[in-house]
This record gives sequence, structure tokens and C-alpha cells, in this order.
Amino acid sequence: MKVVPVLVSADNYAYLLIDEPSRKAAVVDVLDVEKVRAVADKEGVSIVAGITTHHHQDHSGGNKACFDVPAKTDLVEDGGEFTVGDNIHVRCLATPCHTKDSICFYATDTSDKSQSGGVFTGDTLFLGGCGRFFEGTAEQMHSSLSKLATLPDDTVVYNGHEYTAGNVAFAKTVEPGNPAIGRLFKLVQENKVTTGLSTIGDEKEWNVRATGAEEPGAVMNKLRELKNSFRG
Repeated sequence: MKVVPVLVSADNYAYLLIDEPSRKAAVVDVLDVEKVRAVADKEGVSIVAGITTHHHQDHSGGNKACFDVPAKTDLVEDGGEFTVGDNIHVRCLATPCHTKDSICFYATDTSDKSQSGGVFTGDTLFLGGCGRFFEGTAEQMHSSLSKLATLPDDTVVYNGHEYTAGNVAFAKTVEPGNPAIGRLFKLVQENKVTTGLSTIGDEKEWNVRATGAEEPGAVMNKLRELKNSFRG
């Protein structure tokens, strides 16, 4: 299994999820078809499926142009499963809040059990942050992040936008004494592209939204309000 990020706008990521033996790939959140196809050609793979994390235009907008279909053809549900190519198993995780239809996709390679899985989180989980609550509540976001936290700690995080620099700047004001946030700051300084460089285990350490507070919904809501107005 190989995952190739494709920056399709100023900060939007699409991904090629490649089954290397079959040279077949699914594209996650295609948006810019020409850019994604160019990377697929470079990798020598055929795009056989499209995966969409939620309905927002910057994630679903390329589906019709890429596949000559509407924004969706098959509606997946929590716990649903499918295969990409011959070897990649994908499990669907419903994570409503940013949108009601937000789905994260946990992918593993059945031909290589030693390889860590990866999760495509759209606009639910970002490195060091989370998405806005456009169609849900703080309690729903906490529940969705808690669901993602049940994945293996070595699961690699592939998020929908390059927001890490802003997230770590905010995190430093919330938990200035957290050494893990210092590691995230160093990661941002050394890498223009940060997606794929974090794991679920890392997010448990440096993501201030992954709170264990007694009233997590209230804490999540306050953190979202603070981040929305943050200009650091």
C-alpha cells in the first residue's frame, strides 16, 4: 500500500491510495482532476475508484469530471467495508460534525501485515486540530475524535488540509508546557507538507482537541471558539 498526497489547491489535499501489486488506485477527495491524473500517470497506476470524505465542494467537486458520475454513487455507512485493487482493505468510520455525512476511511494492506494502516480524515481530524462544527455539535466532534482514537496508535493520519502551522501556533497558547507540541512545531518548521507525518498516537499527545476533560463537549466548544478567533 502506498499513499501519495496531491496538493490540489492552496491547502487542499487529495490522495492516491495505491495497491502496488495490481497498480490500481483510488483517489480520495479528487477536486482537481488534472493534477490527480498527472500524479497517477507518474506513478504508473490506473484510477479505479473515488472516495469522498464529505460533500463540501473542495472535497467532492472533482467527482463528476473524473468519473462522469454525480458527487456520489454508493453511499457508505459506519462499519462498511470495501477493497481497493486486490489487497487494500478499507473500513468506513462515520464521524459526523463538520458535516452530517463526514466519513473517515481506515485503510490497511492485507498483503503486508507489518505495514501500518492509514486513515483519511477529511475535515474531521487535522494534525494538531479538528474541523469546524458546520453541521454538528461539540459533543459530536468529541465523539468522532474519540472513535478515531480507537484506531491503532501507529495509524498514519492523512488529513484534508495543510493547517498544521496554524494549529500548532494555537496549541502552544493552550498547552505551552506540553513537550509533544514542541515536537509538532519542529515538524512544521522542517516540512512544508506535514500530512502523513503524524499518527493517531501522536495526535493523542499533541492535539489539544483530544481532551480527556470531565465535560469534553464544553471544553471542545470553548477550544473551537478560541481557535475561530485566533490570529496568532
